[in-house]
Amino acid sequence: MSGVGPLEPGEGTRAWGTPDPDDPPRTGGLAHTPLARLYRRHRRAVLTALTFALLLAGGGYLFATRQDVPQPRPQPPAPPYPSLVTDVSYLDAVAAPGHAGTRTFSFAVLVSVQSGPPVTVTGITQPYAGLSLTSEPRTPFRTRAGSAHKVVITMHVKECGKVPGNAGLPFLDVTLRNKRAIQVHSFILGPRYAQSLSQALQVACGNGSL
Repeated sequence: MSGVGPLEPGEGTRAWGTPDPDDPPRTGGLAHTPLARLYRRHRRAVLTALTFALLLAGGGYLFATRQDVPQPRPQPPAPPYPSLVTDVSYLDAVAAPGHAGTRTFSFAVLVSVQSGPPVTVTGITQPYAGLSLTSEPRTPFRTRAGSAHKVVITMHVKECGKVPGNAGLPFLDVTLRNKRAIQVHSFILGPRYAQSLSQALQVACGNGSL
């Protein structure tokens, strides 16, 4: 024997039958098939594709079940407020005072409804403390959409000291009702009505008493 000891194994040397630590574990004969090697190489992409397919299948199932649920019927639109579809316009004087001191006079207005359910006029008033009024037809009366009512308003002078000498923008307060609401709306009847009212009041109160 020489003084040289046994040879040390070189780097990368291993005994027969010892597996390489860098090799994946062997699970039998199928581990080295082309299909297994392809799976190991693209395993993450395959798992991602499978997960995405499962999600799509689940979403399609949810969509299909939701389609079977009966949908609620849409609610019909609410009818319009009566003041939005009703118009009151001045027509003309009907019976002006014939001489000084006559305390009543009349004029006509037209009440029309544009659309929606019928509108009922439940009351007509005016703002002056020295006057009262009546109407023909008497309230309440109903007007259907697309039609109009001629209404004769008769003013009664109760106290000349409480009526205006020159009515600038006189109006009528009209109470309207339909299926949607009840409203009190002020209708300004325009300059012709203001002139007619002022002239009638001057005659009714003796021209110089206002």
